[in-house]
Amino acid sequence: MKKPAVFFDRDGVLNEDSGYVFEIGKLRWIDGAREAVKIANDAGYFVFVVTNQSGVARGLYEETHVEALHKWMADDLAIIGAHIDAFEYCPYHPDAVIERYRQISLRRKPAPGMINDLLERFSVDVGRSILIGDKSTDLEAARAAGIHGCLYSSGNLAQFLRPLLHLHGSKSR
Repeated sequence: MKKPAVFFDRDGVLNEDSGYVFEIGKLRWIDGAREAVKIANDAGYFVFVVTNQSGVARGLYEETHVEALHKWMADDLAIIGAHIDAFEYCPYHPDAVIERYRQISLRRKPAPGMINDLLERFSVDVGRSILIGDKSTDLEAARAAGIHGCLYSSGNLAQFLRPLLHLHGSKSR
């Protein structure tokens, strides 16, 4: 049986975007972000994170830093009984200083590759799913994958999410 999903962008949605966040000690959750994940979990949604991480391509940090930060985020969410079903990130950038990451990738938003990869791996009800992002590229990726995109700019993320789950969760395909 398919179930809906909430796709969250990371920097600027789940955590404050202070520029190339990769250090655990510097991650600051957005107000209501952890609670938003739990609300989506409790409502029966898959919860995914889809994030461009060009800092890897720019040589600012390594993929191991991204993975360690995601593990820390998962552990911190578990404290309140919340979880992320999958973290997806794209380390590629066409202007990368690290050659192995210098490429155009279908996984880099605004392309829908990360979302499409998750749709292949999980039984997602696309018509009842949403993506929450803070940039037009997030919304473009959602649209390209057939997912409704919602632009988040500020405020309590849990309060932002609640009405969206009610609105989209009641739709059927």
